[in-house]
Amino acid sequence: MNQKKTPLFDKLKEHASQGPLSLHVPGHKYGGLLKGPEEEYFKGLLKLDATELSGLDDLHSPEGIILESQRLLANLYGVSASYFLVNGSTAGNLAMIMAAVGENDTVLIQRNCHKSVFNGISLAKAKPVFLAPDYNSDWGVAGGIALETAKEAIKQYPNAKALILTYPNYYGMVFELEQIIKHAHQHGIPVLVDEAHGAHFIGGKCFPASAVQLGADIVVQSAHKTLPAMTMGAYLHFNSMLINRGKLESYLEILQSSSPSYPIMASLDVARSYLASFSESDADYLNHKIESFRHLLSNVRGIRVLSYDTGIGDPLKITIQSTTKLSGFELQQILEENGIYAEMADLYNVLLVFPLLKLNMEYPIERVVCCLEDALKAYLYSEDYKKRISFSKRPISDLPLTQKAIEELSIRTVSFEEAIGKVCAQQVTPYPPGIPLLFPGEAIQGEDIHSIKMLIEAGARFQNEGSLKEGTIKIFEY
Repeated sequence: MNQKKTPLFDKLKEHASQGPLSLHVPGHKYGGLLKGPEEEYFKGLLKLDATELSGLDDLHSPEGIILESQRLLANLYGVSASYFLVNGSTAGNLAMIMAAVGENDTVLIQRNCHKSVFNGISLAKAKPVFLAPDYNSDWGVAGGIALETAKEAIKQYPNAKALILTYPNYYGMVFELEQIIKHAHQHGIPVLVDEAHGAHFIGGKCFPASAVQLGADIVVQSAHKTLPAMTMGAYLHFNSMLINRGKLESYLEILQSSSPSYPIMASLDVARSYLASFSESDADYLNHKIESFRHLLSNVRGIRVLSYDTGIGDPLKITIQSTTKLSGFELQQILEENGIYAEMADLYNVLLVFPLLKLNMEYPIERVVCCLEDALKAYLYSEDYKKRISFSKRPISDLPLTQKAIEELSIRTVSFEEAIGKVCAQQVTPYPPGIPLLFPGEAIQGEDIHSIKMLIEAGARFQNEGSLKEGTIKIFEY
């Protein structure tokens, strides 16, 4: 197939060039109602913001340009079917879970999955079994699960309906995914992979192998994270003999907007073509630029550039730590005060996402280096007193309460100290990166409370934090 083609984007441009008179939604009428400063920013984009008109196809029943674009996507990734997602990877994660598991079904889940995976389990009313990931004490972050953990979980729960994994993690770390997939398939268990941060992995030998290349049944990717797609643009790839494709498509229709964004879909079409044209020369050039940036950062006094233990990980993810008293959050704030915005920070690290540059493309990386050199001079002789948060979850653990039982219980707010040993009634999610530390129905350990306190003290934000910063948490009474 001709991967240079962008059928959806081209058709939208052709439609806009004809000066169409809009007597249909959306109400901005191809941007014609915008006057003043907002017109400069929006009007060009809104010329592509059409709806399901003749010739522009329908995401929920594609027969023309959207179908052709999705087939080009499937061809590029080497799968049986691919789908555009306009509600982000969240919609894809929900759909693949709902298609694979039902009420009271046991599902094996990597503990450090994104919150959307946990929400999908709640919607399906399935019974989650959490698999603890390896913990990298040097980085202070959780990575992927070990092959032995997956094997033991399947041994304990041979009737599990699915295994759900995150690959890579937020920091670009990968693990033995191929061997885990093979073992799960030997026991008839499909593997669902949230590959939100790995849409570019098929781009060349400088990247780790993608979950689609390693045999996963369904893979969801946030195209907007590393490819030139608009925010909320994502892909879902299907390549399974264990999951019903029709059921998946049904849930995609339920969970995605009935008014899908044409600019987002067009950007997904363009992003696919961009990746398809990524050559070995592009990869070599990109790798050179990344190594140059890492080298410059490593020469900044007060900064440490982290490396993957095995040498294998996503090169676009560059994680730095301060060797001074500055936390990752404080280092992030220094960058932001100078107009430089990192992807995220945690207690120890700042994560930088490098662009997927092609040959001869430039990016002002020197600005980051100069900023850090100037800003850190005042902290060079300060003591690094940062404490490490330990990760001490059991390798395999389930919930003491079912989803159905949870719905019938009353909730009480108690102090952190009183909550230890009780069952959590709220999702505790430090943000970023949006990974739940505690899930409703999970027993609260002393280590969990310690981690929450440490994160609050360090300045972490919590989604729907309630009264966490006041030292209280919700528990179930039963």
